[in-house]
Amino acid sequence: GIIGAERGATNKLLRQLNMEKARFEVRVTPLDAPAAHGADDVEFLLAANPGLPPAPLRRVGSGGELSRVMLALKSTLAARDRIPTLVFDEIDTGVSGETARRVGLQLEALGASHQILCITHHAPIAARAAAHARVSKEVRGETTHTRVTLLDHDARLEELARMMGGDSGLATARKLAGELMA
Repeated sequence: GIIGAERGATNKLLRQLNMEKARFEVRVTPLDAPAAHGADDVEFLLAANPGLPPAPLRRVGSGGELSRVMLALKSTLAARDRIPTLVFDEIDTGVSGETARRVGLQLEALGASHQILCITHHAPIAARAAAHARVSKEVRGETTHTRVTLLDHDARLEELARMMGGDSGLATARKLAGELMA
């Protein structure tokens, strides 16, 4: 289980994901009788800031905190995980700047043992990917179609520049995108 060593590893990863003072805990309460979901009630607890007691993650976690706790848990349990592909849909919710960079690095590390599919709007996260696809929607007639396009190096530079809010044609935006990819 995630008691003991895994909890310690999860807390260590939270520090690396810019949650230096956070404490993650797991509360396991045996039920009087087994139920459809098992014989125990398991609750994830988080104390995101010093001086606060751990409280149920579902009530106290912000979007960014929830995202990082999920990434830390998945990373911690990856060695035991038999699922070869992990999907993170907007794991970057509520993060920016240095935290987004750290999330990108952790996703890249997790990608060494798992196939990672990550939907993100943050260039520092997308830049860490081994492959980058752009997802777009277009309306034809009365129907919306989704298009997924695998990007080559140049198209990727343009997409990263666009993701940063810049004009992909600007040399400075493309230069910064190239630096992110390096």
